[in-house]
Amino acid sequence: MFAIDRRILAKLEPVVRRVMIVDANAHAARLLTDILKGLGAREVAVEPDNASALRMAEALEPGLIFTEHGGEGLNGEALARSIRRSHLACRTSPIIMITAEATAQTIIGARDAGVHEFLRKPYASADLFKRIENVALKPRGWVEGVAYVGPDRRRFNSGEYAGPGKRKSDAPQTADAVMAEAKDQAMRILAAALDQFDNDPVQAVRAVRQQAVTLKEVALKGADSRLQVAVGALEVSMASGTPTKATLAAPIGALLAMVTLEPARRTG
Repeated sequence: MFAIDRRILAKLEPVVRRVMIVDANAHAARLLTDILKGLGAREVAVEPDNASALRMAEALEPGLIFTEHGGEGLNGEALARSIRRSHLACRTSPIIMITAEATAQTIIGARDAGVHEFLRKPYASADLFKRIENVALKPRGWVEGVAYVGPDRRRFNSGEYAGPGKRKSDAPQTADAVMAEAKDQAMRILAAALDQFDNDPVQAVRAVRQQAVTLKEVALKGADSRLQVAVGALEVSMASGTPTKATLAAPIGALLAMVTLEPARRTG
């Protein structure tokens, strides 16, 4: 194990305090456990498949999750999607996928399942540490959509893939640009949530609720009284019994009428 500054380890501690490893290979899981213990992990649970991992995730509430891409009873992408769409306390915890099959298709599949980082086997301790450092010290925005739930995919940090789907960097933005981007994405997700409501009403409602919070913050920061009123109408609709597609259509429609969306990007 290479030397790591104690101040960095202290910053990692909240994330690595409780870790879940999902891997049917006991030897590989034990090696990873030993490294994590060296980084300050206090509780490390190892599970061999999706079913037992979901039960453990509820009991342990891990701050960090490692999963193999595949195995008997194990599908890392399906597991990530299940956690992201659940009501578990750890649903937003960083997920790092590990596999020897680091093809572009596998990496993109992991990203689209809501995985934070991707690590190729065999890996060195330094590679592992870099992934943990990324998720602990470089937080990414959270996307609460319907088709997608997870960290902002535009900032996927896998060191294994350098194809056209990966940005080398994101240029610094002004405060106004950040607010405009947040507003644009929230509007897109609202449109998608209404369109896809019948397919997954529970997630659609959760997505709408989160976008209402985002748009309210944008309206307050930008002193946009018109937007505040429109968001308020959506909040009232959400609070009046169980939201349905019919009850949400009007307030969401009023919000969408305030903007002109370019051809859809992958957000919701």
